[in-house]
Amino acid sequence: MTASFRLSASFRLSASFRLSALPVAVLALGILFLALAPQAVHAASFEKATIVTRSGPVTFDVEIAVNAEERAKGLMYRTELAPNAGMLFDFAVSQPVYMWMKNTYIPLDMLFIRADGRIARIAADTTPLSTQTIESGEPVRGVLELPAGTAKARGIAVGDRVQHRFFTAK
Repeated sequence: MTASFRLSASFRLSASFRLSALPVAVLALGILFLALAPQAVHAASFEKATIVTRSGPVTFDVEIAVNAEERAKGLMYRTELAPNAGMLFDFAVSQPVYMWMKNTYIPLDMLFIRADGRIARIAADTTPLSTQTIESGEPVRGVLELPAGTAKARGIAVGDRVQHRFFTAK
């Protein structure tokens, strides 16, 4: 294959090279794989969120999902989540919230949080890849997703308070 590049009217760069079929095929497959593979979209930032339980405070490093794209992608395509990590979804106003586990490979605990920071409902050990709707049960401002079993192991219960800038205690 011969390629000729014209950089300007007075300068011309020529290059001659041969590409074998195998490297071209590998390159093409690589480009196709990258184009078609699901991409993990990570939330824009990490922050601390603390849950005040009966046995004391528990702090998590949470990714923040505040815009529609971040909330829609959530933890999809992730294959692991650290024990002290999670994702906090902010809906900006209290509203009924409906979640699902489509394209989410790890089981999660979902904590539905009222505007005052109180946990309204816990959906424990959700089923990976399920399209079943998981409802908040009442209007909530946010949802905190944690690794499955975390709520039970850390003594997190309905009525506990989540301390984070999104929630205002009354």
